[in-house]
Amino acid sequence: MRKVIAIGETILDIIFKDTQPTAAVPGGSSFNSIISLGRSGVPAFFLGETGCDEVGRRITAFLRNSNVDSTYLRQRTDIKSAVSLAFLNSDGDAQYMFYKQPPPTLSNITSPPINPDDVVQFGSYYAVNPNIHPAVETFLTQSRNNGAILYYDINYRRTYRTRVKELLPTIQNNLRLTDVARGSADDFAVMFDSLDPQTIYNTHIAPYCPLFIYTNGPDDITVFTPSQTVTVPVMRTNTVSTIGAGDNFNAGFIFGLMRYGLRRIDLHNADKTIWQKLLKSGIQFARQACKSMENFINPDFGKHMATLLPRQ
Repeated sequence: MRKVIAIGETILDIIFKDTQPTAAVPGGSSFNSIISLGRSGVPAFFLGETGCDEVGRRITAFLRNSNVDSTYLRQRTDIKSAVSLAFLNSDGDAQYMFYKQPPPTLSNITSPPINPDDVVQFGSYYAVNPNIHPAVETFLTQSRNNGAILYYDINYRRTYRTRVKELLPTIQNNLRLTDVARGSADDFAVMFDSLDPQTIYNTHIAPYCPLFIYTNGPDDITVFTPSQTVTVPVMRTNTVSTIGAGDNFNAGFIFGLMRYGLRRIDLHNADKTIWQKLLKSGIQFARQACKSMENFINPDFGKHMATLLPRQ
């Protein structure tokens, strides 16, 4: 049975609207994606670390209650669980303040067996953090060698604007291991002061990774491959919060891989129709996540999507 394995950080998002806290929701980029996939009936695992404290215990329970295997989430006594403050504006977009300590060096990453055509999702600062990257790189290399599909969400935050030159070689190395990379207009504005997706693909992505998804908030989504460019419009929705929008696009795209039975070899030979289906699946999940203060799709939507998966 194919499965999805997400690796990344965990964090408790305390969400403010009109100067008042309105919700406290477990989060993290890969974490948000895997919660939505677990709720959609996809066999799902999460790899990461959290503190051995009340926040860590709540995050672990939240994974289990969302049908995500938490066996490989380490509750560590040498760290405190991370917290962020997210301040929403009138459009539901957030500005963040993070409260977390640098994680100690990881000697290794434990995971379930990685089989051909499983999906491994990774990204954000967790994927480039010098303290843990050697272990992350080893895990990603083993996953690729085992035939998994590697999905990389670059998700480069403004917090690290001054470190682009330092971290870029690691990003490029991650891209070399990747089957599909996604980046947003915000990412590349920070990294390269560039907003032209074709130039970004040609210059910064294609030399390392052939398949690239470019997102730009509520605007069209485009996928670039060596042989074609496919664009899908994004329908407007009543937005409550955009905090999990990109993460849930990732979840929906990966759900599409499972729903349509696409293997690694199929992805690299996909035609326009297949790409349209995958991008629309990503958009569908993102729109659902934007309708609430949570960072993921709601359980009822997940139950409906689970009925669309092929029977194992």
